[in-house]
Amino acid sequence: MQSQSMQFKARAGQKLADQRLQQNLKKLSTKFVTGRAAAIAALDGFENIRDAAVSRRNLALNTLDVWLERFEAEAQRRGTTVLWAQTPQEAADLVVAIARRHDCKQAIKSKSMVSEEMGLNAALEAAAVQVTETDLGEYILQINGNEPPSHIIAPVVHKDKEEIADLFAKVHHTARKTDIPQMTREAREVLRAKFLAADIGITGGNFVVAETGSVALVTNEGNEGMCTILPRVHVAVTGIEKVLPTLEDLAAVMRLLPRSATGQAISNYFSVLTGPRRPGDLDGPEHMYVVLLDGGRTSLVGGAFSEMLRCIRCGACMNHCPVYQKIGGHTYGWVYPGPMGSVLTPSYQGLESTLDLPQAATLCGQCQVVCPMKIPLPDLLRNLRTQQFERDMRPSMERWALRLWSYAARNPWLYRPGAKMASRLLRLLGGERKRLHHLAGARGWTASRDLPVPTQATFKQQFAQRIKSSLTR
Repeated sequence: MQSQSMQFKARAGQKLADQRLQQNLKKLSTKFVTGRAAAIAALDGFENIRDAAVSRRNLALNTLDVWLERFEAEAQRRGTTVLWAQTPQEAADLVVAIARRHDCKQAIKSKSMVSEEMGLNAALEAAAVQVTETDLGEYILQINGNEPPSHIIAPVVHKDKEEIADLFAKVHHTARKTDIPQMTREAREVLRAKFLAADIGITGGNFVVAETGSVALVTNEGNEGMCTILPRVHVAVTGIEKVLPTLEDLAAVMRLLPRSATGQAISNYFSVLTGPRRPGDLDGPEHMYVVLLDGGRTSLVGGAFSEMLRCIRCGACMNHCPVYQKIGGHTYGWVYPGPMGSVLTPSYQGLESTLDLPQAATLCGQCQVVCPMKIPLPDLLRNLRTQQFERDMRPSMERWALRLWSYAARNPWLYRPGAKMASRLLRLLGGERKRLHHLAGARGWTASRDLPVPTQATFKQQFAQRIKSSLTR
């Protein structure tokens, strides 16, 4: 998938002006945010469970090569072919080669963000392999002109029922329906024929387990079962960071993933797939492949952003992010949106082509609070901002203003009178309304909102007064 992150500001303005999108995005707070809070509250010892899961993920990542080799050995011992790809293009080429080797013409897919990195659908279509997305949200996006997902677990969260009803009537050539059970049945009837005709099934892999050579898949629709049982070939594509040493580690992380993602104690469908069909098995593929993608992941190992590799793709950070809640996922311009995408995309695509993403956050810290893997996303975003500043990637006026502020902040003799003078000037400019409609150097703020004027007392004065009040009580 080609990155369009350089268009972030323009897209953000468009999305903020889209009233229908603004209404649709309210589902994030009414469904995912409240659902996660309830699910976490119902889990005894959540922090202890989270600490244990983080420790297990760290163990795997600190010796990543060991566990990947163990996974390869165990998977191959059970009949699975394991293939390695350095780049997304190499991974797509491997899947195309598998389809050609087995003369596959019809492919069905379960939702996979790694396949989005690979641009897999386009690669297969170019090789004369017809591809059908079977996750309902991904299917809706596919029939809407191969639209990219807006969210990593709810790809069609940006659309409402009326839009989907119009789309189904247009594409399926059926009477328009707005009853959700009827709409899902219509989609099921269309997809059932695709399931039965497919000769290759392609899935992601939420995790791979080293001790058994297994691939773990999590869905709420059961389509991953149809993609892995019915076709004669199954290909799982996933990132190398998704390896877990044992099934016990998998169980530990799975206590957090669905709760953080959708507010469920456990997803409706949870599959652990180990090898192709064996003699005596009633179902399963004749051939099973796992394609492990690097795609920039090894460049994070042992570095300043290595903690991002713990990410389990639950989407909690974006659900709770005030920026994502207003602009949605398409604004970010690549596979991964929200706070996690604002770190991953520059890491994988290069900071030069993602200049606005590190700035696309309020640094309120909510993303770190809700992250089940305790990834310090605000710190990582600040690190990227520091890199931009040091490499002269920010506007010159911004850099000089920050240098001036830094100098003043390190010299109290200058900062204190300067702060008082600036406070008086802003109050004067604010007038009786005590609001600033325009402010030189702060157009990015005042173009869409008023800036409240500061109080007469400085922060230092207010802090001293509160201390004095608390001591006299």
